[in-house]
Amino acid sequence: MPSSSFRDYLHLHLVILAWGFTAILGKLIALPPVEVVLWRTGLAAVGFAWVARWLKQSLKLTRRDAITMIGLGALLGLHWLLFFASSRLSTASVTLAAMPTMMLWCSLIEPWVDGSRRWRPLELIVGMIILGAVWLIFEVEFRYWLGFSVGIAAAVLAAVFSVLNKRCVSRMHYSVMGCYQMIGAFVACACVWPFLGEDLTLPTLKDVIAILVLASLCTVWAYAGYMDVLRRLSVFTVNVFYNLEPIYGILMAALVFGSEEHMSGGFYAGASIIIGSVLLVPWLRRNEER
Repeated sequence: MPSSSFRDYLHLHLVILAWGFTAILGKLIALPPVEVVLWRTGLAAVGFAWVARWLKQSLKLTRRDAITMIGLGALLGLHWLLFFASSRLSTASVTLAAMPTMMLWCSLIEPWVDGSRRWRPLELIVGMIILGAVWLIFEVEFRYWLGFSVGIAAAVLAAVFSVLNKRCVSRMHYSVMGCYQMIGAFVACACVWPFLGEDLTLPTLKDVIAILVLASLCTVWAYAGYMDVLRRLSVFTVNVFYNLEPIYGILMAALVFGSEEHMSGGFYAGASIIIGSVLLVPWLRRNEER
C-alpha cells in the first residue's frame, strides 16, 4: 500500500472543507431534504459515470459487488437524508456539531467488522468525554434537541458506511464505486419519498445552482478525493481529520447566515470539547504506544 504524504493530508483538508459547505448548501436550497438528496445523487451518479468513462474504467461489476455497492450507497443516501433533515430542524452549526460523534461510533463498530471485537481503552475514554459534551449541548440548546438527535443518527450511519466502505475501497476504482453507490443512494431515497407524503417541488434558479455545486464539488470531487486518500490512510485517521468539518462549517455558516447561526456559549463549549477530544486522540495514541 502506498505511504501517506503531505499531499494526502492537504487533499483531505480540501475534501473536508467541501463537506463542511454541504450543510450550508442544504439550508440555502429550498427543496425538501429528500428531494435535495435525490437531485444530488442522481446528478452525482451521472458525474461518476462520466469520470469512469473518461478514465477508461469499466462500469461492469460482478453481481455480488454491484449489490454490495448499491447497499452501501443506500446507507449513504439515508445518512444524507438525515443530515439535511437535521439542518432544517435546527441550524447548520448544530448539525455539524453532531458529526464528530462518528469517531465514537467507528471505534465501537470497527472491531466487530474486522473480527477482533476488542476496543481500545483510550478511544472508549474519549468516547465518554464526547458523550458528556453531547449532553452539555442538549442541556444548553434543548430547543434544537430533535435536530441534534437526527444529526447523531446521521453520524451513526456515516460510521457504518465508513467502516464497511474501507473493506471495498482497495478492490475497485473510486469512479465505479461512486457511480453504483450514488445509484443506491438515489434508489433508497426514492423508496422513502412516498412515505413522507411530500409533493414534487420545482427548483428555483438559486436551487439549481446550489444543487449543481452540491453534486459536483461537494459530492463527485470530494467523494473521489475521500476514497483516494482512504487507500493510504486508516479509517480512524481520516475520521480524526473529518472532525475539522464542524470548525470549517461553523465558521462558514456564521459568515453566510450571520446572527441566525450564533449559538450560546455552552454550545460552543460542548462543540469545542468534542472537536478537541478527537483531535487529541492521535497524539495520545502515540504516547500510549510508546
